[in-house]
Amino acid sequence: MLEENIWSHFGNWWAVLVWIAIYAVFLLFVPFYKKSKVKPTGAYLAFVVAFAIEMFGVPFSMFALGWAFGIWLPEGILWGHTLSSYIGDLGTWIGLLISLSGVALVLVGWKRIHKNYWIKETGEGKLVTDGIYKYLRHPQYTGFFLITLGIMFEWATIPLVVLYLLLLLLYYKLAKREEQDMLDEFGEEYQEYKAKTSMFIPYVL
Repeated sequence: MLEENIWSHFGNWWAVLVWIAIYAVFLLFVPFYKKSKVKPTGAYLAFVVAFAIEMFGVPFSMFALGWAFGIWLPEGILWGHTLSSYIGDLGTWIGLLISLSGVALVLVGWKRIHKNYWIKETGEGKLVTDGIYKYLRHPQYTGFFLITLGIMFEWATIPLVVLYLLLLLLYYKLAKREEQDMLDEFGEEYQEYKAKTSMFIPYVL
């Protein structure tokens, strides 16, 4: 029954477009005024497109493995529902919960920093250290990490694994670059904030 259900996913190109639109909308909550954000944004979009196509369009990873190695991996191993073979529908709910946690971080982080920093085009924005920023220096990037991690808990494929690692690297480098900008702008105030606040994971310095 599970094998019959899995094939019903593919060929649904309308679903590909819908899912790309749903996950891409969260990029509206990060600024685009710096060239340094282009590569991380591109990596996130590539991840979303690869996810949508592999889940609802064509299982490229499974076909590639079959062509290259002559093997047909069972569902959950680099194609199909990642955890369904082990814990059933609970795997989908775990992935959804992780992704929704990421969505919450993106939105909460945006609300806090947009009000106090991003909209201050005259350079009068203040250093945001309260709310979610009391626990994380980059809550929105953590949010993107969780959104994409939740996707892999649901449907991990070869492109997604590769792109996830690339996404982690690019957003880490972007965060370090932004922190240098904050040091240049706020000096010792930001240095003190940085020393006592985690980068991506609460309470992990």
